[in-house]
Amino acid sequence: MSSNMNGWGLTARLITKHFGVLGDKISEAIANFDPETATEADRDRLADTLRETAQKLAAARSSFNKEHADVVKLRELIVNDEKASTTLADRLASGSISEATVSLFCDELEANKARLPLEVQEEIDAQEYMSELQKIVDALSEQLAQFDAAAKKALQNLATAKAQKDLQELRAERQSQLANLSGLKGQSTALNALTRRAEKVSNEAAGLRIVADIAQKPLDQAAEIEAIRKSVAQADTAGETTLERLQRLSGQKAEVVAA
Repeated sequence: MSSNMNGWGLTARLITKHFGVLGDKISEAIANFDPETATEADRDRLADTLRETAQKLAAARSSFNKEHADVVKLRELIVNDEKASTTLADRLASGSISEATVSLFCDELEANKARLPLEVQEEIDAQEYMSELQKIVDALSEQLAQFDAAAKKALQNLATAKAQKDLQELRAERQSQLANLSGLKGQSTALNALTRRAEKVSNEAAGLRIVADIAQKPLDQAAEIEAIRKSVAQADTAGETTLERLQRLSGQKAEVVAA
């Protein structure tokens, strides 16, 4: 018997009779399976072992049901035969039945009573075997459930780690972009040259405006004087008569006519 199976409560007789090589295979599968480090191949092997054991469990249940039915049937037969023995005794005493027939009946009753403990033991063995198989199926199922839970957790951790990696890469990319923009603003020779050119053009425009203002000043003064002259001339001739206007335009002075 494999020492690994001792903890499962199976007797050497049950292993030899029912398990054989499968007993070692099951015990090793359970003992060596670590859900945290197992691979998919390990899981597949454990699943195969679970299927084989489940098939054994199904057969064991069928066998137990048969053994149990045999025990129930045999017990009922013994009880009925024991009840019939009183009637047979009366018939034997009255001579209505032969001794040979009664002896055969007694032989069968004694044989059934002797066989009952064996049938009961077979029922017990079948039930024990079925129970142990159920424990093993439960253990294998638990191992698979633990593996699937560990695998799910690992996938979740992987997804979280990947998301964190993507986030950090995005942050690094943005930092790099900001650094490039900052460097362009503070160190770009093209931008500096453009700024200096704009300042130069602005200064040139201011200089031209100064020169234009200087040249415009005499023109503005001459226009102002001309405007004064026109206003004076218009004031001098505002009240003259037609004769006085004619004399003014001809260069003659008006004569004073005495009364």
